Amino acid sequence: MRRSHCAGVNCLTVLKSSLSDGCDHLFTGSRDGTLKRWTLAEDAASCSATFESHVDWVNDAVLIGDNTLVSCSSDTTLKNNVVASGGLGGEVFVWDIEAALTPVSKSSDAMEDDCSNGVNGSGNLLPITSLRTISSSNSISAHTSQSQGYVPLPAKGHKESVYALTMNDSGNLLVSGGTEKVLRVWDPRTGCKTMKLRGHTDNIRALLLDSTGRYCLSGSSDSMIRLWDLGQQRCVHSYAVHTDSVWALASTPTFSHVYSGGRDLSLYLTDLATRESLLLCTGEHPILQLALHDDNIWAATTDSLVHRWPAEGRNPQKVFQRGGSFLAGNLSFSRARVSLEGSTPVPVYKEPTFTIPGTPGIVQHEILNNRRHVLTKDTAGSVKLWEITRGVVVEDYGKVSFEEKKEQLFEMVSIPAWFTVDTRLGSLSVHLDTPQCFSAEMYSADLQIAGKPEDDKVNLARETLKGLLAHWLAKRRQRLGSQASANGDVSSGKDITPRSLTHSRIEVDGSAENDSMVYPPFEFSTVSPPSIITEGSQGGPWRKKITDLDGTEDEKDFPWWCLDCVLNNRLPPRENTKCSFYLHPCEGSSVQILTQGKLSAPRILRIHKVVNYVVEKMILDKPSDGVNSDGTFAPGLTGGPLQHSSLGDGSFRSGLKPWQKLRPSIEILCNNQAIHVKSSFFLDYLIFGPGWVLLPDMSLATVRAYIWKKPEDLVLNYRVVQSK
Repeated sequence: MRRSHCAGVNCLTVLKSSLSDGCDHLFTGSRDGTLKRWTLAEDAASCSATFESHVDWVNDAVLIGDNTLVSCSSDTTLKNNVVASGGLGGEVFVWDIEAALTPVSKSSDAMEDDCSNGVNGSGNLLPITSLRTISSSNSISAHTSQSQGYVPLPAKGHKESVYALTMNDSGNLLVSGGTEKVLRVWDPRTGCKTMKLRGHTDNIRALLLDSTGRYCLSGSSDSMIRLWDLGQQRCVHSYAVHTDSVWALASTPTFSHVYSGGRDLSLYLTDLATRESLLLCTGEHPILQLALHDDNIWAATTDSLVHRWPAEGRNPQKVFQRGGSFLAGNLSFSRARVSLEGSTPVPVYKEPTFTIPGTPGIVQHEILNNRRHVLTKDTAGSVKLWEITRGVVVEDYGKVSFEEKKEQLFEMVSIPAWFTVDTRLGSLSVHLDTPQCFSAEMYSADLQIAGKPEDDKVNLARETLKGLLAHWLAKRRQRLGSQASANGDVSSGKDITPRSLTHSRIEVDGSAENDSMVYPPFEFSTVSPPSIITEGSQGGPWRKKITDLDGTEDEKDFPWWCLDCVLNNRLPPRENTKCSFYLHPCEGSSVQILTQGKLSAPRILRIHKVVNYVVEKMILDKPSDGVNSDGTFAPGLTGGPLQHSSLGDGSFRSGLKPWQKLRPSIEILCNNQAIHVKSSFFLDYLIFGPGWVLLPDMSLATVRAYIWKKPEDLVLNYRVVQSK
């Protein structure tokens, strides 16, 4: 499981131990959507807990006292411990750390980091907790959920993303800021907003309160640091230290000096009284957050690493004695002008004293044509191939050209787009939505599913959902006290609402006794499991690892169509599952067969089935019993090549019939390009166009997409090739 963040770390906060021999803790919140707690030693840091509740970036987190953590996220929620957190969605959460860690506990035996074995998962060790998004309001209110365990308090009021939070030591004052360019001041005891402060001209990215709650420091994308007097409700000082956006602030215990970092890759120390500033260090990545820890300072960057630098936090004047300081201006362009004049300060420190490593995050991806694999590239330049239906990396190509590898993996195959992908959390996030996700099917033979008829159609989304919810289904059966049979029968699903029944139709995939069986191509890892992020039906969005689903989640926790699929074996109505085409003899051909106008078959039907159809019709010299009056291919055709229910190579598995031993050679053409050559029962290859050689299992959908390329119904031509 992954113990490190796989995306930039947006927030840091230190919890000092009250015991002389106790361990201090560092809390980190990341763009991968997780909060982590690190146990600190002299020159070591180990991940002791992961909080997985936000469904978007964790933008900030602050501690209130010893047991409250508040986090905010881009999912617009603020969550509290009492720690507070806020995000891009505008929500702020307040956490009770002790209560949050109580419900779930995992073994402390550390497992090796494995960034390659989970989709949208940030593996975790030890305690994990999750929360639910609550609807917007202007107050903080408690929300508990029996199915989700501990849930933090939400504070709503921001209309846009929340980027920064700060709270005083007594926990009676909370300040937040974000894209609205204003500071909002809250009283957490009553849940009311007390004031708005205006002055910045761009997003507010960092906030600090002194211990009394009177003074507040803010850093903004306008490159300015501002000092506010909350009693007077105005800005009293401005500091132009940086040449670009200020994203992080940390102050000394007496609030006499401020450490600042941001987009200019630099960490500065500024005396708030004298305006004297000093460049402490520079790095390769923008600084997202700072946290002072005794005489050191932790700095988080966009590359998922967390560095510890010397800071002389107890006596910052010692650093100024090294020389090289300058006076901060009060206009945002003053530092930029100094930089352009060539008087850029020299950093005091060259290397950090300690680094908490991160894991490379995914920054580029491409969904391959087979719609089962995704090619990715991470921040380290490593290119990997993921199998989406199992959530694992199947090939690690190392540092190779992403574009060249994408070209090498190209397949001429047409399968509907049944999922979408994004990588904004640093990992693969695979999105399924109804009814589009149920549009893709494959033959069981192509998936190499042993024990299942080769010609059975397998719906990729349905089987993927079964794999993702296998743990939940098992726990649900235990909870309901049902007797699970050896082949894994699913509960009847009678508790699903009538709404789901009226909006779906039954789609049978295999025999009833195998409905709940999870086939190998759809088995997800339990060692490094992916997470599910869902909007739910009633309870709002939530995030959990698939192995943390305990079976108590009910209908409101899952989308109704998802439950209807896995419990009732029902799929919603779908479009474009059939392909209409005409089958005509080539011009000048002396061989003609009787067809009944336009034909219709599943999109995944293979060309060799069409060849078989032509051969049978030609040799038997009679209409096929498998053709309906409307031109569709009926199920149950004995020995017939085009069927709905049995679409594989059934004729190959049985002995050859007398008429098959004649071995005629048939070509199927499209746009005057031959796409199939040789006997219908001894197929080795198929050809179309000069130099193109394809396998005989090309589907009608592939022919239509790559050869026909027209909106009209597909037209196929056939002809007999004289044997040599």
